[in-house]
Amino acid sequence: MNANSNLSRLFSFFEALHANNNRPWFAGHKSQYQEIRAEWIAGVNAITALISEEWPEVRHTEASQNTYRIYRDIRFSNDKTPFKTHISSSIGNPALRGQHTGIYLEAGFPTTDTGVWGGIWNPERDVLRKLRRAISDNAEEFLEIVNNPELLRLYGRQWGGRALKTAPKGYAKDHPMIEYLRLNDIGKFCPITPATFADPQWPEILAEHIRPAIPLVKFIDYSILEDTD
Repeated sequence: MNANSNLSRLFSFFEALHANNNRPWFAGHKSQYQEIRAEWIAGVNAITALISEEWPEVRHTEASQNTYRIYRDIRFSNDKTPFKTHISSSIGNPALRGQHTGIYLEAGFPTTDTGVWGGIWNPERDVLRKLRRAISDNAEEFLEIVNNPELLRLYGRQWGGRALKTAPKGYAKDHPMIEYLRLNDIGKFCPITPATFADPQWPEILAEHIRPAIPLVKFIDYSILEDTD
């Protein structure tokens, strides 16, 4: 990374975009966004390189192909503002592209959503069924992963996303793993402060925050890929 890398300006840019979420304003400030996007992509590529020793499947992924567009899909939304007020990328196993599993990075306005998500979001029904079976059948391994002190320190004990209010079909309400079997989205969120992005070493800092979540993501990935036929 460039020794002068400083992405803290992205927060003021997206705050201004939030206040002026229209095409004329964005057209007049597009060059600023393009600079932020280019530096973000370089940073995500640096993060990927840093974590690839622990997660070799992502070694050759390219952040420019996994960074989301700023344009919102407003076809079925009551909110017709045309632009997202954040920038985001995913890092994941290419064999599972489209499965919403891996690491998700976001920074923007409001800053409460700035951080790292590790896990799987909105899995298909068959995939979720497979993951629940993997958690139940490999309880000791899963508990060792989710009770890692570093994961708990950075991500806390709370799980993000949706969960059932009762036991899923096929599992008893008093199943010893019921806390995890109820999850519909299996993942955790680690907030990152905007001040982090003022540090030229922000990719290294984020890589350290991502590392404790990699075993959880890898458990999810190989559970999905495992041939159970």
